[in-house]
Amino acid sequence: MSVAENLAEIKENIEQACQRCGRDANEVSIVAVTKYVSTERAQEALEAGIHNLGENRREGLLEKYEAVGDQATWHFIGTLQSRKVKEVIDYVSMIHSLDRRSLAKEIDKRASAPVPCFVQVNISGEDSKHGLPASEVESFIEAVQDFKQVKIVGLMTMAPHTEDEERLRGVFRQLRALRDRIRDKGYAHAPCEYLSMGMSNDYALAVEEGATHVRLGSCLVGGQ
Repeated sequence: MSVAENLAEIKENIEQACQRCGRDANEVSIVAVTKYVSTERAQEALEAGIHNLGENRREGLLEKYEAVGDQATWHFIGTLQSRKVKEVIDYVSMIHSLDRRSLAKEIDKRASAPVPCFVQVNISGEDSKHGLPASEVESFIEAVQDFKQVKIVGLMTMAPHTEDEERLRGVFRQLRALRDRIRDKGYAHAPCEYLSMGMSNDYALAVEEGATHVRLGSCLVGGQ
């Protein structure tokens, strides 16, 4: 199917999810995860009306940026090594994987303006997942408050790959509750408004539980 056809179905699913929980579908941003697809497919996503593209590797980001440029808003969604920050910082508008002070320090050093960042949280506790334990998130946010170029706009998590709906909802609800607590603290450097959660297999549930950014690869642009 074309990206436009996939997008129409996804938007309908998001609209229905929002109706079920009393939200406005305009609150939900779709990030097309283009890391497994060609530059041509990424261009097709732009032509379908998607402006947020997500990459998880420096090489993929720079390759597609060379072809697409600032037609897209670029999201870095994978683990970011501190030594690679200088190579991507001028190209990305949001980083979804802030999970350590050394990375925040490097972003602060290299960025010419505040960078919106999501703190990655390992809510599920799986060894295969990156991110901070929920119990360490607030102290981490306090520890990076002096880095003026790091703006913590929300929290991100990756849910388990499972068909267990209640387990998925539990992960999303925990992240939302954590976000609410941090947002209510009123940190100047961490307004923490957003929730980056939900992927191709669980995005409708994530929207019902408060997701503001869903990261969609296979169901939208294809790939793995």
